[in-house]
This record gives sequence, structure tokens and C-alpha cells, in this order.
Amino acid sequence: MKDFSNIRSLYNPVQPLVKRPCDEVVYTEFLPDPKLTNLIFCYWQLKTDQPLTDTFYYRVIADGCIDIFFELQNPGESFVMGFSNAYTAFPLEESFNYVGIRFLPSAFPQIFGINASELTNRFESLKTVVTPTAEFIRLNFDPAFSTDKIATVLDKHFLSLITDLKIAPDMRLYGAMEIILQKQGILSLEKDLDVGISSRQLRRLFEFYIGDTAKTFSKVVRFQNLLRNESPTRAQGAIQPFFDAGYYDQAHFIKEFKTMFGATPGRAFDL
Repeated sequence: MKDFSNIRSLYNPVQPLVKRPCDEVVYTEFLPDPKLTNLIFCYWQLKTDQPLTDTFYYRVIADGCIDIFFELQNPGESFVMGFSNAYTAFPLEESFNYVGIRFLPSAFPQIFGINASELTNRFESLKTVVTPTAEFIRLNFDPAFSTDKIATVLDKHFLSLITDLKIAPDMRLYGAMEIILQKQGILSLEKDLDVGISSRQLRRLFEFYIGDTAKTFSKVVRFQNLLRNESPTRAQGAIQPFFDAGYYDQAHFIKEFKTMFGATPGRAFDL
């Protein structure tokens, strides 16, 4: 069935954390309630175990998802980050404790009725996009919360949102997404995405529910699958296998990878 359930089985986006000389920064992903796993890929937490002596740059790479995030010390200020075709580096100083919700591709617009293209390549204050959820976060979180408590509170909110929500995904969109995910982003859009609608109609569906075109989404999927499947111990410069992933030459591969990751392939897999 071409619906939400197939997305998670076919796609597991990764967010690698750049290593530091010592374990001052901890990044953890944890699952939501099973009733939410077809919509929410994970909850996550990024925090310091002790104050830092210099600025920490947290690199968020392209993953095809939309995230809500907030500082546990200041839940009154929450944000939403849309689909991005490039990495974003956030400078973080001294001490921090960020909590996030990473939605699977297309889930955020289905839950909140928001046009994903309005958030593409940007992040906005959540209260200007989804005021009730921003208010829930402001009123229900405390800096002392454990990971289990964070998950419990978030589960309660999102389960309440979907209880009476009639999610009716467009099967043409999900048919196209399933093809892209099954082929790991390596396909001919003209030949392979025959789902019974025009390219213009398909573009509108992808822009509303994903945040960008099927072509851009395919590039992100290809990039993500490359990250997940490639050995982190690969020697720097040994990139010939990446040509099998559909990149037509070395310069094209390196440029696209650096745009989405923020570092060259050799440096990325050496981290």
C-alpha cells in the first residue's frame, strides 16, 4: 500500500554529528509511540554534558524532513525548520539542551495543513506557523525533564492531534515517493514517475507536501542512501563507487555532496 507505512520502511534519514576531541556534546535519537512512527521518524536531543570553552557548530545535513525544535531551558521559544537541499550550520555556545521532533517526509503538512514550500530552506518561529503546538511546548516542558519524560509529553500531544485527524494522503504522491525511495533516488523522472498525473500536478503535490520538486527530493534521497550505505572507514579520495549512485562525474558528485553535507566526501567519511 502506497501510504505513510511504506515511507518508514524504505527511508531512514541520518544526521551524523561531527565528532569533538572530547565527549562534551551528546546527540540522541529516540522513538515516539508506535502509533506515531509512520509520521514521526524520531525525537532527538542535543545537549552539553559540561560547559564548552569554544563555539560548537552543529551541522544539520539535507535529509528530506521537517523538524520542530526548542531549547529545554527556554521552551517558550520554539522553531520549525523546513525541507532543505543544503546543510545548515548552527553556532552553539557554552551550554545547551535542544529537543526536536523530526517528521517523516510529507507528515508535517498532513498533520498541520501547512504548505511545506513556505518553509523550504528556512526556519521560522513555531508560534507563527503552528501556534497551538508552540503554546503546548511552552507550557509543558521543564529543564529537568529526562529523555523518557520528554518522549511521554511529546507523545501525548501528537497522539491527541491525530486522534480526530482524517489524514487522506494522495496516493499519486505516495506512489511517486515509493518509486523514488525504492530506487534510492536513482531514476529517470520522466520515465519512472508515471503515476497517472501530469508533471505539473506532481510538482504541485511535491512542493506542498515535501517542500520541493520530485527531482530535488530524489537528490536528497540519493545522498542520504549514500551516507547510510557507505563505510565511514573508506579512505579519503576513494570515491569511484559513488559514480554507481548516479553521479555523472567527479566534480558533480563532490559539489552536490558538499552542498548537502557541508564537507567533501573524503572529510565526511573520515569524521
